[in-house]
Amino acid sequence: MSRSRIVIVGAGFAGYQAARRLSRKFRGAAEIVLVNPNDYFLYLPMLPEVSAGVLEPRRVSVSLAGTLRGVRLVLGEVDGVDLASRKITYVDPEGNGGELRYDRLVLTVGSVNKLLPIPGVAEYAHGFRGMPEALYLRDHITRQIAMATSEEDPAESDARCTFVVVGAGYTGTEVAAHGKLFTDSLAKQHRKAGNGLRGDSLPRWMLLDIAPRVLPELDERLSKTAHRVLTKRGVEVRTGMSVKEATNEGVLLDDGEFVRTRSLIWCVGVRPDPLVEEMGLPTEKGRLCVDKYLQVPGYPEVFSCGDAAAVPDLTRPGEYTPMTGQHAVRQGKTVADNVAASYGYGQRRPYKHNDLGFTVDLGGVQAAANPLGVPLSGPLANAVTRAYHLAALPGNRVRVAADWLLDALLPRQAAQLGLVRSWSVPLESSSPELAHSPRRYQGPEGRRTDSRNAGGNSAQG
Repeated sequence: MSRSRIVIVGAGFAGYQAARRLSRKFRGAAEIVLVNPNDYFLYLPMLPEVSAGVLEPRRVSVSLAGTLRGVRLVLGEVDGVDLASRKITYVDPEGNGGELRYDRLVLTVGSVNKLLPIPGVAEYAHGFRGMPEALYLRDHITRQIAMATSEEDPAESDARCTFVVVGAGYTGTEVAAHGKLFTDSLAKQHRKAGNGLRGDSLPRWMLLDIAPRVLPELDERLSKTAHRVLTKRGVEVRTGMSVKEATNEGVLLDDGEFVRTRSLIWCVGVRPDPLVEEMGLPTEKGRLCVDKYLQVPGYPEVFSCGDAAAVPDLTRPGEYTPMTGQHAVRQGKTVADNVAASYGYGQRRPYKHNDLGFTVDLGGVQAAANPLGVPLSGPLANAVTRAYHLAALPGNRVRVAADWLLDALLPRQAAQLGLVRSWSVPLESSSPELAHSPRRYQGPEGRRTDSRNAGGNSAQG
């Protein structure tokens, strides 16, 4: 076989696993190129712990060059796919355009924040899909508590101590659970310093969702566990409720109540990367249609999986696999096997996987989990959750465990660095993994792209 080029777009769960498996299968017989805006794989499930000061950013940022031997990394954001010419175009971190030809293409571009047509949300809310957003939220929370303690106006102090999370799925539930512990810790530190909140009150957290219960996609027993932990901790859980309008003073709820706040955290869900629809191929709710072998019909050299692909769920005929990390990891391995099979290395196989259970980290020693369908809660569920994350992490395991130990023994650090500004993490973005700069330009395909290195505007681990 002559040396061919396999291009993988995106280094999320699916892309990372595909690149690692292909490098081991080919061992230099093919050129494997991974195109990604950053030089790290982000372990998203533990991002709420970064925003709450439990983990340092580098702990959940696994070096691509350091863990993917034999894989060529190209830093850039892909903004076009020419299927006829078999090439992709991209823009690098400094705004320069480039292109790559491919013999096989694996699209694992992932997802971005899901938007709803609610007035003011795009202007005043912040999402939670990338490292810049987590670092911004960490600084923002720290800053709001500090400013509230010195605020003379009681109403303004209360507004700064009120945090509204919209979306009670995995991310929103974990953000609210960890966030409440974080702000309570910060308030306690300020109180010991002689500058506590008005009346020694605790910060207020609200978790909203239009669904009838938190974690609506999971077993009801896990939902009840999470609800119980949140309410006992002091989080106001309001189901069947959402935001009607957002302003710079606060949010108007569906029932007419106006909540003064400076913090609206948007965790409603995700949608496939806009690049998918720009390709002009058949899609299912924005996800690129593929067959059971993860190939794009009509283009046998193009494969796709993860959040960006509508993968048939063979365990539930007529449905598609959900957009979860568990499926993305296994699809990444399957797509690597099928790409190798297209060169005569083994046999291709259809993607089929039954869920092995879920874990939800609720902060402290609390969690909810159902490994292999067995419902667990409390410290035991927490131990299972952390063991699962350590096993799933492709690197940094010792450092993560050390941070967990330090968090159990020492108070949270309250210092804010102020490197990520609110304008650099807009909710409406096709690149939540990048911090944006004020100066933007139209890329080669008309896609909005940073005009200089985004790393200059953010602390990206």
